[in-house]
Amino acid sequence: MKLKQLTMTIAALCVAGSAAAAPAAPKLGMVYDAGGKFDKSFNQSAFEGLQRFSKETGIKVFEAQASSDTQAEQVMRGLARKKLDLIAAIGFSQTQAVAKVAKEFPNVRFVLIDSIAPGNNINSVMFKEQEGSYLVGVAAAMASKSKKLGFVGGMDIPLIRAFACGYAQGAKAQVPKAEIVQNMVGTTAAAWNDPAKGGELARAQFDRGVDVVFAVAGGSGMGTLQMAKEKGKLAIGVDSNQNYLHPGTMLTSMVKRVDIAVYDSFMAQKNGTWKAGVTHKGLKEGGVDWVLDKDNRKVVTPEIEKRVIGVRNDIINGKIKVIDYRAASSCPV
Repeated sequence: MKLKQLTMTIAALCVAGSAAAAPAAPKLGMVYDAGGKFDKSFNQSAFEGLQRFSKETGIKVFEAQASSDTQAEQVMRGLARKKLDLIAAIGFSQTQAVAKVAKEFPNVRFVLIDSIAPGNNINSVMFKEQEGSYLVGVAAAMASKSKKLGFVGGMDIPLIRAFACGYAQGAKAQVPKAEIVQNMVGTTAAAWNDPAKGGELARAQFDRGVDVVFAVAGGSGMGTLQMAKEKGKLAIGVDSNQNYLHPGTMLTSMVKRVDIAVYDSFMAQKNGTWKAGVTHKGLKEGGVDWVLDKDNRKVVTPEIEKRVIGVRNDIINGKIKVIDYRAASSCPV
């Protein structure tokens, strides 16, 4: 009898030990920037990564949106007080908030998308936007009849200049005499949410002979893409695949895989492989790319496809070096 009881006790302890050893589901959070998770662009890509993670794991993620830098700090601090394991901050505008709150809560980990903040509990994820932009610049130069290309940026910051510079490098590598007309929506965070202004800038560029425009302006870019449709011109989307918005006038989209960055970060936390530091994602790492699908298949000729794929391979293999405006502080073209 005693032997039987002892055996049952040992079995019970083994079960209890196994239960204790099983890692608990991580407590995760995400803070979107002023664009919001339904901007059909940058933030939406992050949201899609969150959705994929939650669907696969059944783990719910706390979501919040910051309409200003000051609010980002307050929102982030509120999540940190909930003793979350990891908080993903979407957008460069949250850099200072992450740096400050991460210091206050050293036991909470942070993932900062699109900027770098120092800290032993911060992973900063940066993208090589210039590489993806180079590809769509090549496509734009080949598709353009006037050889006048447009670029509508959101907030005038080095990040957006990096897109513009990569675009110009790709276009001029294909057509040296190509002309690139550039405009920015504004200099504050409001520049991401002004589709009317995005449309006006595109209209002015089309009036100057531009026939392909690259919109890198968050919500403001919706106006640019719409104007291209109205004028029968070609447009290029950004961050998320925006080809579906206006099939027939969307040449392609330069995707920035924020969704993968978010998904990978959450999974790393769940699996115990998360690391602090800076991560760079370019074409080789699957961080950026161009899109060819059913919505733009009729617009992209076999010649354009072949050329872009060739250039893509050359960038990945190091045969083509794309200059990063942020490192060079000026654009070489």
